Amino acid sequence: MKTNIMAYKGIKTVLIAVAGLVFLQSLAIIFQAKWLSEVITALFHHHSLSSQIPAIMYFVMAFLFRQLMSLVIRKVCLRFSTKTVKELREALMETIFSLGPRFTKKEGTGNLVTFIIEGCQKLRVYLELFIPKMVTMGITPWLIAIYIWTKDYLSAVILLAAMPILIIFMILLGWAAQKKIDDQWSSYRLLSNHFVDSLRGLETLKYLGRSKSHIETVNKVSDQYRKSTMSTLRIAFLSTFALDFFTMLSVAVIAVTLGLRLINGSLLLQPALLILLLAPEYFLPVREVGNDYHATLDGKEAGDRILALLKNKKEEILDKPESIWSSKSTLTVKRLSVLHDNNGEASLKDVSFTVEGAKKIGIIGTSGAGKSTLIDVLSGFLSPSSGSVNIDNEHVFLHEGAWQKQTTYIPQHPFIFQGTVKENICFYRPEASDEEVMWAIEQAGLKDFVHQLPRGMDERIGEGGRPLSGGQAQRIAVSRAFLSNRPVLLFDEPTAHLDIETEYELKKVLLKLAENRLLFFATHRLHWMKEMDRIIVLEQGRIVEQGSHDELIAHKGAYYRLIQSQMEELV
Repeated sequence: MKTNIMAYKGIKTVLIAVAGLVFLQSLAIIFQAKWLSEVITALFHHHSLSSQIPAIMYFVMAFLFRQLMSLVIRKVCLRFSTKTVKELREALMETIFSLGPRFTKKEGTGNLVTFIIEGCQKLRVYLELFIPKMVTMGITPWLIAIYIWTKDYLSAVILLAAMPILIIFMILLGWAAQKKIDDQWSSYRLLSNHFVDSLRGLETLKYLGRSKSHIETVNKVSDQYRKSTMSTLRIAFLSTFALDFFTMLSVAVIAVTLGLRLINGSLLLQPALLILLLAPEYFLPVREVGNDYHATLDGKEAGDRILALLKNKKEEILDKPESIWSSKSTLTVKRLSVLHDNNGEASLKDVSFTVEGAKKIGIIGTSGAGKSTLIDVLSGFLSPSSGSVNIDNEHVFLHEGAWQKQTTYIPQHPFIFQGTVKENICFYRPEASDEEVMWAIEQAGLKDFVHQLPRGMDERIGEGGRPLSGGQAQRIAVSRAFLSNRPVLLFDEPTAHLDIETEYELKKVLLKLAENRLLFFATHRLHWMKEMDRIIVLEQGRIVEQGSHDELIAHKGAYYRLIQSQMEELV
């Protein structure tokens, strides 16, 4: 059994319960075979059927008890798998949100959506099927073997000798299947992302006259997935056939030895018949594990990936008081570093600064300087490799809900959900009233746009709804920020994709939003810096300058050179 299965909450209790039920079921199997063999032997020796009614009743009771234990085991595992998958799905969604847009962009939206929906479903099937089969394989064959040993040691030796051969064979095929399922999962991820990208770009492809030529690409990706699937199924069918062949061969060997010994009179009919009835039951758990192994392997892989993904999110520290930001608080960042690859360059190196009260902090630098990385760290989307963040000398865990509930994050491309205007604006406050939503709409300068919509704030936008321009999408994000009324704002180049006119229209709104709040504004457009209380200049992940616009101009350092280079580009 894989050690990862022990990472699921409540698994030990379930394993103990299932083990107890399987033990009782195994006893029922033994007594079922015992009473059936006694009835058949008695009838063979011309005993009357009426004299065997008690033994037949015992057999029926053992049979029904076995089925009852099987039903209870399935119920226990179904309840555990459903509960576990529900909790993991909720934790997974929370983790994906906490890891932020950088992670979503890296993994692919299509892959994550498919993974959350289908991956969790496959994990449920895996837990529901594989747990009872593995426990049964660890208990039932050995109880049967011990019982058969008391009746005929030679048959027990044959059974015990056959078991390692089957297990070794399963391991060899498991290694082959593991490689196939890895390839299958990669193809599945590729197909998921490609499918979503194709849907999103279908209108553009049709407009450019490339929709028909794109069919070849779709066929190529689909064919790659088909080949990977057929290759995996080939391994599964081969292993099932071989497993059935070896188990039947082992039963046949036992049947031949029992028959020969019955002929020469060294063995009685009743124990021989009992052993013959129990031999298939001895191999049944192994066969079921082998059959279900390939059917649930993708569920196991999904579970392993979910557990690995959840490790990316730090556990919230519940025994520490929540750090609440206010206009009188002091935020201190000490020697913050981010290293994505042990052999690569650090994105941030020993970044340190202190901010007091409600200030507007500009973060600038050339492409790759570390602006977005610093915003991602402060947002809690990215874990720093070293360093600390304190509020009023109290350490802050940026992945904590306590900190993230005080922050509003606006990226370059805000995500517009498939829903109404109101539902998109109420992202941080689903309980907000219509009056509060309209107030946020007015503050963001969306009032005229919303009034022009046929259904007003109940108009559907996003995928399948009314399309929005870049400026309108940003105003939706700003409306969310106004409605949430959170004290810390984190902007990651929110106007980088907008034209100059739209940007200047939005500028007044964003500055109004930043009033009496702590704002971190990462951008490469320097006209914003005149509005900032302090500017942090980054070069290759390091802070090379800090100060106000006038102070840095007078210093004529890195900030001054950035302004000069932008002026040269405009000339």
